Amino acid sequence: MNVELTPLPGIGVRRMFTTAEGRRVGVVRHHPGGRRDLVHESPDDPDATCSLTLTRSEAVALAGLLGILDVLDVVTVAEV
Repeated sequence: MNVELTPLPGIGVRRMFTTAEGRRVGVVRHHPGGRRDLVHESPDDPDATCSLTLTRSEAVALAGLLGILDVLDVVTVAEV
């Protein structure tokens, strides 16, 4: 599976992938505060996006529901 990483200047980073059914889903991680938005693009209109903002604890809970044991923050040189 290919995950597309798109820098969003002044906002953060968007990571998206396409499901087997052709749906595009991903996460926007904002630089200030580390807020995460779960995003889903409309299959009919790629400019129409639905999003849900998650706190860190909500993101960890969702990861647990998906079967991931833990979500770790990794600090990169660009974030320091």
